[in-house]
Amino acid sequence: MVQGPITQLLRRRAAGDPAADAALAPLVYEALHALAERQMRGERAGHSLTPTALIHEAWLRLAGEQALEAADRAQFYALAARRMRQVLIDHARRRDADKRGGGAGALSLAALADAATPVDGIDALALEQALQQLESMDERKARVVELRYFAGLEMGEIAELLGVSRMTAHRDWEVARSFLRVQLGG
Repeated sequence: MVQGPITQLLRRRAAGDPAADAALAPLVYEALHALAERQMRGERAGHSLTPTALIHEAWLRLAGEQALEAADRAQFYALAARRMRQVLIDHARRRDADKRGGGAGALSLAALADAATPVDGIDALALEQALQQLESMDERKARVVELRYFAGLEMGEIAELLGVSRMTAHRDWEVARSFLRVQLGG
């Protein structure tokens, strides 16, 4: 099987090649920027983070990980999406620590029904709490949401990453989406 350049660099990184990070960055920057823009579309108006700042913070977290869990391109983007989500959650927690309530908007998961794009006005902390609750009950379903909603992966990619059939991934997505609607009152 022929490996793409990103997968080759991830394998070199896992083998301890210090030059792999520097070579990886320019190859993934555009895709990470698009991913960051997707995630920022789901944030409140006037958010103080820009997609570029989000990428840089997430990249610092990724680069600091000794044991990067990604074995290929799809896993890398899923992991990058998780780090971006963590940056956004940390940012929201700091904001809410400054001002209780933080001006979070009303939750609506209606757009989640047909698309994997983030929903405008969703409260990142409320979504994080609901995802943590889902994860405590069914880790795979929470992972499906993370991969679909935050990383924007297609069901086929999600199924492959999780080692399940496409139909199972789709059922997990439907159940998780229903759970989140109930939890978030949407």
